[in-house]
Amino acid sequence: MAVGVFDSGLGGLTVLDAVQKRLPDVPFVYFADSKHAPYGVRSADDIYDLTTAAVERLWDAGCDLVILACNTASAAALRRMQESWVPADKRVLGVFVPLIEVMTERTWGDNSPPREVAVEHVALFATPATVSSRAFQRELAFRAIGVDVEAQACGGLVDAIEEGDMILAEALVRSHVDALKRKMPRPQAAILGCTHYPLLQDVFQEALGPEVAVYSQASIVAESLADYLERHPHMVGPGQGERFLTTGNPRKVSDNATRFLRKSMSFEAA
Repeated sequence: MAVGVFDSGLGGLTVLDAVQKRLPDVPFVYFADSKHAPYGVRSADDIYDLTTAAVERLWDAGCDLVILACNTASAAALRRMQESWVPADKRVLGVFVPLIEVMTERTWGDNSPPREVAVEHVALFATPATVSSRAFQRELAFRAIGVDVEAQACGGLVDAIEEGDMILAEALVRSHVDALKRKMPRPQAAILGCTHYPLLQDVFQEALGPEVAVYSQASIVAESLADYLERHPHMVGPGQGERFLTTGNPRKVSDNATRFLRKSMSFEAA
């Protein structure tokens, strides 16, 4: 059995890269639903239907454990999937909770009542669908009180990154940070709520200023997955290796992914 990693496009490769470095002996299958990307402008029902179809494909590929390395899918579909769709012998996990646990200084499984935390003003940069879902605010409210969250929908940013137009992407980051600061002039922390955004973390940090702590999900999710597999070793089989699937044009996606992570990658048709 391999661990499945799903994203609507290439952003989840930032998570895959981190978990492969943390867990070099674990086999992975990555699925990019490039044909339907980006998810961030779709309806919740549409995101749910596309995400469940992708997860079923990863189950068919031998992945009983699937990580939704897509904040939009985690925000718009994961709770509904876990409550009424995922069978007892499978697991589907998201990327929100590990980050919130780190930010609120909680260990895994700490379900104590919400409490005051050091950070009071948080900026959330995410896709329009993630922002409208308010999933981050909901999960944060389970763990912390007195935290003011200001969300900024970063329209166009995922498209620019997927197409490799980093000049446009950097300009969009600065524009979205300026818009956020007009609503929250002095955030203490910023959440990069899309797995594409870590590629521009330095630009976010520069635009926000050195006094703002910028949280990125890749390394946090890697540590969380390592902890999960230590407690549930039956969810993964022995062996190494990786496999990359896409609903898009395999050659084009492979070329973009190679540029995305600056290493050779080869996708096959899903």
